[in-house]
Amino acid sequence: MGEPLLTKKGRAAYRPGCPGCRVDRLNAEREGVFPLKDLFLIWLVTITCTLPIQSLFPFLYFMIRDLGIAKQTQDIGFYAGFVGASYMFGRAFSSTVWGIVADKHGRKPVIVLTLVSIIIFNTLFGLSINYWMALVTRCLLGVLCGYLGPIKAYATEVCRKEYNHLALAVVSSSRGIGLIIGPAIGGYLAQPADKYPSLFSQTSIFGRFPYFLPCLSISILAVLALIACIWFPETLHKHNEDAVDNSVEAVEESLAGTDTEENESGGCLQLFKNWPLMSAITLYCIFSLQDVAYAEVFSLWAVSDRSYGGLSFTSTDVGNVLAASGLFLFLYQMLVYPFLAKAVDHITLVRAVAILTVPLLASYPFFPALSGFVLMLVVNCASFLKNTFSVTTITVFNILMNEAVTQDVRAAANGIAVTLMSISKAVAPAVAGIVFSWAQRRQTVAFLPGDHLVFFMLNVFTVTGLVFTFRPFFVRGSAKH
Repeated sequence: MGEPLLTKKGRAAYRPGCPGCRVDRLNAEREGVFPLKDLFLIWLVTITCTLPIQSLFPFLYFMIRDLGIAKQTQDIGFYAGFVGASYMFGRAFSSTVWGIVADKHGRKPVIVLTLVSIIIFNTLFGLSINYWMALVTRCLLGVLCGYLGPIKAYATEVCRKEYNHLALAVVSSSRGIGLIIGPAIGGYLAQPADKYPSLFSQTSIFGRFPYFLPCLSISILAVLALIACIWFPETLHKHNEDAVDNSVEAVEESLAGTDTEENESGGCLQLFKNWPLMSAITLYCIFSLQDVAYAEVFSLWAVSDRSYGGLSFTSTDVGNVLAASGLFLFLYQMLVYPFLAKAVDHITLVRAVAILTVPLLASYPFFPALSGFVLMLVVNCASFLKNTFSVTTITVFNILMNEAVTQDVRAAANGIAVTLMSISKAVAPAVAGIVFSWAQRRQTVAFLPGDHLVFFMLNVFTVTGLVFTFRPFFVRGSAKH
């Protein structure tokens, strides 16, 4: 496996029957052609696979309440945290395996399996009749969600090299938008019989299962994405090394490839010794932990009663805020981020974002003092800024991680990144839920009362990530592709 070999004259030697060589040959013929179809398919699959991750947060508080597992209102956040964590907990156990499978058998089969799992288990989650069913279906959805490592590798392989960074930016931006639009869908479509009684009756399936509609909507989109996979070319190089080829070019290629094969022995184990990769992954995990903790805290905090320091929002209000953030985030990614990426060094951009995040999060506990239009304006602006900062860091670390490895181990490297990131993201909702429940019980203490404690915790993660962006911890790499 690996990139197409070079002949003595420097021409690419494409192996017959190899899907990766077929893609490389097509790319060689498409000089100057913008890969619109490939980028659209990457965008569609990535956003579809991302939507279920946080779509439950706007209605999770109400779902846990309706399932009757919490004996007191203050305990809802505690149980919500474990449901929020179960997806990432499941993904943490399987991501590296899916990366290895993608490097051996292809990117496309893993992506297809992920879409099938969304269709099945995301739908079942919306039909949950008790707390444990919700927990298990989310966990199984995470276990079978192996798309992230392969889609990043696929994005850098399906396009010509001059479009690699753009393809990775599409993955990052579509994930960022999916993490915003998903909760917006959850906020708008949850409890439809209460919100839209003229369309949905209380006796219909959507009245009996008030959280089924947002899950079903995402599953329908997954069906469309699954159909679109028909046009997904496989990009993995599959060379039959055991086949005998006595041509002069084959002999020259085998001699030229000997050193490379020896250097690649050790495979995945060598990735853990790649410090530029591991330092980028570690930072990615720290900022991802903060992002997921924020996503859960924001929804729980926004819908909780003002007597507990919340905003008394409905799930629709939360959906409105997140939908507005998603729209502006899309414009930011298309119009602003490309210029920032060219004008500012990647790691400098992350540091600036981290510094600005600290005062932003520290201001959240003061929002309940506002009301009406002013409150909605401030919350929308704050949400947009925070989510913009999150997408910026995600995009930067995706680029840095892929710069640190070569193509033949890229999916495995991304699988390791997703595994470690999933562990941090599994910890985040559980810790956030526990801290949120604790904060609601300490409204009158002198030091960090109520939700001040929650947002202080988020800032601790932010500052930790900022410190780790400096040497000697962070080292930027540049592998030959």
